[in-house]
Formats: sequence, structure tokens, C-alpha cells
Amino acid sequence: MAAAVTNVFAGLSLVLDRMAERRDHEAWIAEQAACPGARYLLLHPSGDSYLLRDTEGLRWLSEAERRELFAELPASLLGIADARPHFLIALDENHPLEQLERRLDARRVGLREAGLRLPAAEAGLFAYAKGLAHWQRETRFCAGCGAPLRRVAAGHRLQCTDDACGRLHFPRTDAAIIVIVEHEDACLLGRQASWPAGRWSTLAGFVEPGESLEDAVRREVAEEAGVRVDQVHYHSSQPWPLPASLMVGFTATAFDRHIDLRDGELEDARWFTAGQIVAGLADGSFATPTRLSVSYQLLAHWLRTRAGLELDTLVDRSS
Repeated sequence: MAAAVTNVFAGLSLVLDRMAERRDHEAWIAEQAACPGARYLLLHPSGDSYLLRDTEGLRWLSEAERRELFAELPASLLGIADARPHFLIALDENHPLEQLERRLDARRVGLREAGLRLPAAEAGLFAYAKGLAHWQRETRFCAGCGAPLRRVAAGHRLQCTDDACGRLHFPRTDAAIIVIVEHEDACLLGRQASWPAGRWSTLAGFVEPGESLEDAVRREVAEEAGVRVDQVHYHSSQPWPLPASLMVGFTATAFDRHIDLRDGELEDARWFTAGQIVAGLADGSFATPTRLSVSYQLLAHWLRTRAGLELDTLVDRSS
């Protein structure tokens, strides 16, 4: 069954209307941009944004501040929330950024930190903006003829400037699967050599051309751990604009517990029972993936459904 919780960065459609059908209406976009209630999310060239210095909230620019500070920069429409238009402004290195934090009485923050600190709606807006800005920054020339591109549709499409070509380019999202595999009373977790000692996580990988999501699960688990997967079931998904992915989460069952670390991507992979996870959390030998990731929710789901345990409680107790 689908998870009862909403993954970090997800659920934005509950509060935001992206107004996709209005993006080509330039007069309407200009009207929204000039609205006194408009809000502008700033993104540093690094992909960071800005938090209010003394509170856990994004530092939105007002329409007046945008005109004063960044009137020459294009703004991309994110959508309408709380009856107010929300826009993105991506800064570049040509602007004096050193004094901006002081000017705004704000501090820079990365998406990973923000995802754990901000209210869900603001974390989702930050992720949305970061993904859109990354695509705009990385997609500058036409893939068909090499001519420069220009922004259209309020920043959600790029069009070739060569009239003989005119090709449209759309935002790219790379699909990746992430899965918790079980066999009887144990789940399969892996770790990479670069991770902190004791950290284990679910297995993940990118979907290849001509491959279904379920087949990607079977292939990735076989490649990384040598485990043969039988049944695959959808769990939930999570935007992951770090820089441009969508994590699609699954649960799965294995035919057996044979492990063969074939490709060297993982330092280790093991089967863990619920009891081993509980004991490892208690003595500090086991660390979960970050709560930011759907991987944490997959592990939480497995412990809840298979052992009646709440991962949040276990982690908080071990802290």
C-alpha cells in the first residue's frame, strides 16, 4: 500500500496551482509579476536560496524589492498559492552577491538542509524552483542546430532563436527507482564506502531507455547486490532536484537471500531483520538514511508493516 506520509518536497499540488494553461499568456504573466502581492524566490548560482535569519522560513522578495534589486533579471512563474503569484529569480555571478545576505537580513541555505527545516510547502517550492533553474542554466543551446535558446512560457520552455529551426525544449526530469527488498523476515540494505560508518540505505538507480520501472528495480538490485527480485509494488515518489531526478519508490520481494556484489558500486549489502535494526540503532552500530529521503520512508514502512515498529520513535530514542 502507498505510504501514509508525504515525502519531503512532495505534496505541492495541495497548496500550489502551477497555472500551466496560462504560461503562454504574456500579458497575464506581466500582470501577475507586477501584482503588489507577488513573491519572488531567489536562487544563488550555487542553487542555494535564502532563509529569514531568525525564523524557519524562506526569505521571499516582495514585488517592490524585486523592482529595486533585480528588475533586469527574468522571473519564472512557479504558480499561485494563497491567492498570490509566486516567481523564481535565478541570480548569476554578474550580480554583487557578497552583501546580499546582509541586505536581505537573511542567510543562504542549501536544499538538503532546507528540506528538513522548512514547512512542507516552502520546501516543495524550493525544490521546484531549484529543479527549474538548473534546467534553464544547463540548457542554453538548441540540440538540433546549436543556436542559442530563449525562454518562453514564463520560463517553462526554451525555444531555438533560429527561425529556420524554432525547436522547443522542455524541462528534463531523470527517473530513478529506489526500493526496499524483503525476503521473509529480513530486508536488503546496502552501503557505499563514502558514507558515514554504520549507515545503510535502500538500493537505487536510474531507469534506462526502453525499461519499465519494475524492470529497472529488478535490474538495479541484480547489478548492485546480485539479488533476484520477484514481485515489485509501487510505494510513493519524491522530487529530487539534486540536480534533476524523480525518485520512484517501491517495495519488492526476493526469490532468495543470495548476495553477489558484482559491480563494486556498493561496499557491502546485507539482510537485516527488524530485531537487528532495533539493536543496531540502540548500540549505535546502525544508522538510517537521512529523513530527507524516500529511502527513510521505505525503511519506516517496512518496519511498521512487518514488525509494528515506528522508525521515528526508534531513531529519536537512540539519539
